[in-house]
Amino acid sequence: MRIIFYVFILLTANVIAQENKIIEQLKINQIQTIGSHNSYHLRANKFVLRFLKGLAAILPKEYNPKDLDYAHEPIFTQLDSFHLRSFEIDVYADPNGGHFYKRKKNNLLGKPKISKITALKEPGFKVMHIPDIDYNTHYFTFKSMLSDFKKWSDTHPNHLPIYIMIECKEETIADKIKPFHFTKAIQFTPALCDDLDKEVREIFGESLQKVITPDEVRDTFATLRDAVLAGNFPTLNNARGKFIFIVMQQRDTYTKNHFSLKDRAMFVFSDVNTAEAAFIKYDDALQHENEIKKAVQKGFIVRTRADGPNIQNRSVDYSQQDAAFRSGAQIISTDYYRPDIRHQKKTRKFTNYATRFTGNDIARINPINSTNYTIEEK
Repeated sequence: MRIIFYVFILLTANVIAQENKIIEQLKINQIQTIGSHNSYHLRANKFVLRFLKGLAAILPKEYNPKDLDYAHEPIFTQLDSFHLRSFEIDVYADPNGGHFYKRKKNNLLGKPKISKITALKEPGFKVMHIPDIDYNTHYFTFKSMLSDFKKWSDTHPNHLPIYIMIECKEETIADKIKPFHFTKAIQFTPALCDDLDKEVREIFGESLQKVITPDEVRDTFATLRDAVLAGNFPTLNNARGKFIFIVMQQRDTYTKNHFSLKDRAMFVFSDVNTAEAAFIKYDDALQHENEIKKAVQKGFIVRTRADGPNIQNRSVDYSQQDAAFRSGAQIISTDYYRPDIRHQKKTRKFTNYATRFTGNDIARINPINSTNYTIEEK
């Protein structure tokens, strides 16, 4: 009986080893991961939210105070406790420093305009959602946030590839409500895009050994799109411990003078027919499930959203999340990788809605272009 038991153990171990070997040879576009939307975000100040509610009649819908009323856990908690492997960061250019040091119109609310945050005086990209009204954040600078990602990665060298999506912001509330003279954003230029790459290299090193770059994926193919259609994304084994950066906006500015993203540190979101096509974005999988499936089948990596801020956490509607999982989109962003923390206070408005894989897995094999295995990190 004991011999049979040992034989069973050996056979089981061999099967697991073979499955792990197969998993490691999967390409990164053959798995799905969950990430956070506006990953740095802290809830806007109550006095600001009250002020915005008073302007409801003239505010564009993107500045709806209800949509600003959410908060994320610290980055290390998102990585360790909730197994997120995708993050979204809003950055504003500030090449001379100090552009966002004052919170304009705070004086209207009886609050000081001067932030007293030294980091906001430093030259470099700043992290926040909307200057003057939604500026609470875990990190004030892009480099400080990258430094923490690098620090975590160095202590978890076998982690799955981490996607970091950069939204280069050029619009502020000043563009919509001009009489209040809010702070305007500095427009991105090719030179500022160079500076964005430079900040990544300052943290991750000039050689970008921990970063999967467009040049690496393109290899000897004429364009990045050709490489993707030929299945040239790296394997999971070769991608562990690395990062992938994607610019969410300002595609034309970032790609200018860099055909098919040659020498760039980041990918871009684009449509499927451009030379730089590798990453595609469809926000709503309910509306675009078929388009997502087609893009995934061709080899592209798609980012979609499971929910929106202060929507599904109130309605407990899983239809968009279910569509995102079914679609095969490799990156699924959410504001609720855990239920809204206000649900714990038994507030009737908020439910236990959350976006998770079965068993709280870190990732799962893509249902559209692969088969079912369990993915682990050691």
